Amino acid sequence: MIKKVVILGARLLYSFFKVLPTQNKITMISRQSNSETVDFRLLRTEIEKENEKEEKRKKIKVVTLCHKLEGGANAKFSEKIKYGFHMLSQMHHIATSKVLILDSYCILASILKHKKDLKIIQMWHSMGTMKKFGYQILDKTEGSKKEMADVMRMHKNYNYVFASSKAYAKQLAEGFGCETTKIRIYSLPRVDLLTSKEYKKEIFEKIKEKYPEISAKKNILYCPTFRKEERKLEKEIYNMMEHVDFNKYNLIIKLHPLSKIELKEDNKNVILDKSFSSMDMLFMADYLISDYSCIIYEAAVLNIPLFFFAFDLQEYLNNRGLTIDYEKVLPGIVSSNAKDIITAVENNQYDINSVMKFREKYVTNTKDCTKKIVDFIKNLI
Repeated sequence: MIKKVVILGARLLYSFFKVLPTQNKITMISRQSNSETVDFRLLRTEIEKENEKEEKRKKIKVVTLCHKLEGGANAKFSEKIKYGFHMLSQMHHIATSKVLILDSYCILASILKHKKDLKIIQMWHSMGTMKKFGYQILDKTEGSKKEMADVMRMHKNYNYVFASSKAYAKQLAEGFGCETTKIRIYSLPRVDLLTSKEYKKEIFEKIKEKYPEISAKKNILYCPTFRKEERKLEKEIYNMMEHVDFNKYNLIIKLHPLSKIELKEDNKNVILDKSFSSMDMLFMADYLISDYSCIIYEAAVLNIPLFFFAFDLQEYLNNRGLTIDYEKVLPGIVSSNAKDIITAVENNQYDINSVMKFREKYVTNTKDCTKKIVDFIKNLI
């Protein structure tokens, strides 16, 4: 009841913002980061480049609003107050924009009644979908309560949803609770960086400067997905460390940004990186070990050998669920045993052709991704 009253109050307040004139403006909102995300930065840069060719009245203004609510529903009261003021800024810019682009769930985009000419694009923050999410996992351990989703109108009001491939369009639509007719096939802008030799060289030098030892051996990159309960994951990370031959390999561990695990930094051959993104670390990876993380789609674009350490597969299926037949579809060794995974790496037990076929199926476009999205947006304005 309290939430319903708050929503009514927000709608009333928003009605005053809607009186303001609509500008030739695009607003991009993210709850993934407190700074501009890589995909938003690439879109903004491309639009600004396009603006240089346009006369003044046709130039598109771009606003990016990136703010994490630390702790989510369990955030401190002070954090909720700060986020409340941030939402006032969101209201102003949504009400005065022609296009709103999201990379995650945005409360105001879903609960408010917008101007008829506002177009809302959901450009989800992962390259593909392997884990069930949104409406697919209501009332599950890893999901939201259905009653809450209904009150908060979760993922409503989208005009378009972007996907990297038709291969998972149906599953994506199910997660967002929308029709497949709203799906448009556009790979995320970050693919342009993954395929850029200049960017690879730039990032390679930055990482090598921070970690000089990284180029002395082959690198195993481990990127596990986030779990609400992390005790088993932490145990398995230490188990993996015991089986790596550090005379031949470095082990790079990239935990999810939401992870609370604090690993001991007592092994000089293990790099516990917090300075670079998982995507950037892919440029250093000779092998990638993951589980249910969508980082595998980005790795597939780079043709990196993939290995799948699924030590809690059945538990994960019960608590959340997957959209694919995990052991049949994935292009690499799947095991619940850390020793078996490391042995497979050491013996080069992978088929790079399978990785390439996987990429071709799930990331169908790898050229000029940013420009294609900008062209689509410009046609909406």
